[in-house]
Amino acid sequence: MADPVLELQGAIIARLKAAPAVTALVGNRIGDIPQSTWEKPYISIGPSNYIAELIDCVDGGEIMMQVDCWSDATVMSQVRQVADAVRRALRNWEPLLATNALVSFEPWRTDFITDGAIKQAALRFNAIVEEP
Repeated sequence: MADPVLELQGAIIARLKAAPAVTALVGNRIGDIPQSTWEKPYISIGPSNYIAELIDCVDGGEIMMQVDCWSDATVMSQVRQVADAVRRALRNWEPLLATNALVSFEPWRTDFITDGAIKQAALRFNAIVEEP
């Protein structure tokens, strides 16, 4: 059995790496944990959680997955452009997971944060999965 959160995370990273509009802005700097050698802008996976549910003898649950976009540009427009490219790449997306079945994948909210010179966009998505 595959961890549903890890499986969805891998699918998201693969989708973003295959999206020309995303890679035009961040190159190949997309991953679960940013590398110390990466320059900004880049995309990383933020916090996630899984709420397991057993309904009508079906194992499954709800995943919240955060995708973080980072920039050190002097204006917010760069991080907003990266966030928009991520949102568009994942819009109406129905990935086929190898082990778990994805029932739904929907955007929840996007927060834009400035902390000194660092700009962040935190995009949160909700997914419902069924486990085998």
